[in-house]
Amino acid sequence: MRAVYLEADAVSRQDLDFSPITSVVDTTIYGNTTEIDKLEHIGDSEIVFANKILFDEETFQHCPGLRYIGVCATGYNVIDLEAARRHGVTVTNVPAYSTESVAQLAWGLILDNASRISEHDRSVHAGDWIRSRSFCYWLSPVVELAGKTIGIVGYGNIGRRVAEIARAFHMEVLVHTAHPEKYEKAAVDGIRFTGLEELLAASDVITLHCPLTPETEGLVCSETIAKMKDGVILVNVSRGGLVKEADLAGALRSGKIAAAAADVVSCEPMKAENPLLEAPNMILTPHIAWASLEARKRLIGVVASNLQAWLNGKPVNVC
Repeated sequence: MRAVYLEADAVSRQDLDFSPITSVVDTTIYGNTTEIDKLEHIGDSEIVFANKILFDEETFQHCPGLRYIGVCATGYNVIDLEAARRHGVTVTNVPAYSTESVAQLAWGLILDNASRISEHDRSVHAGDWIRSRSFCYWLSPVVELAGKTIGIVGYGNIGRRVAEIARAFHMEVLVHTAHPEKYEKAAVDGIRFTGLEELLAASDVITLHCPLTPETEGLVCSETIAKMKDGVILVNVSRGGLVKEADLAGALRSGKIAAAAADVVSCEPMKAENPLLEAPNMILTPHIAWASLEARKRLIGVVASNLQAWLNGKPVNVC
């Protein structure tokens, strides 16, 4: 069988060993693949490993030999699963490999916005402390998180880990999830499940950890922002499409949202015209929450084990 790995540069900077995959199946590895050259790269491969490349009905029609797609990520919204089933293609993903890393960055962004770390670091390096007449100064309010309320939208592995850390900061935790009945035992020790409107109105910090679906697309928009507390902090380490970026930029300019951070945007790589680039009090990172070496090693290990399970006729992590 012939396999192709389409986007190796997205997971490795020559610091990963792909032999867990290549030792199982003959694999051609491409550093990068675009929509322009994806059909050329896939060729007559039966097995494809991909991350952000789109697999729609047209793609499946052009790749009749394709039998298996190993998504090298947790999210698989770029795959038309109905089309995959029609063409007899099994699709698997990698759940939970980056939980600790993503929760870590989420809290890094929350803490940066609450304590204004980056803002004051830039000020000190610009010489403001050297010129200060007092032993200290602050450019904007520093927020103590203890006693505040955090609203967590989505309660999968990452959302639950974020909630655990929130309790360590002595915060009250509100959770909105599509299936609260799955997590009834978690509704203790300062964690309470609620509707979205109550979460928006009561939260001092809101953090997004839900998948991008037709129901959640544009979840943060002018309508939902209007229901938030004045001066809320918003963090998105999930999917850029959850946020209408122009609406968020406007809320930052007006001060309705005091500060925000995103590791994801609606179109990646980011476009020069993205309104968040010029928005005040907006921290942006280039989709790095998942990218610790530890998480990437786990990713490759699970991708390889998913492949082996499929080859053995007992597929796991099927989307």
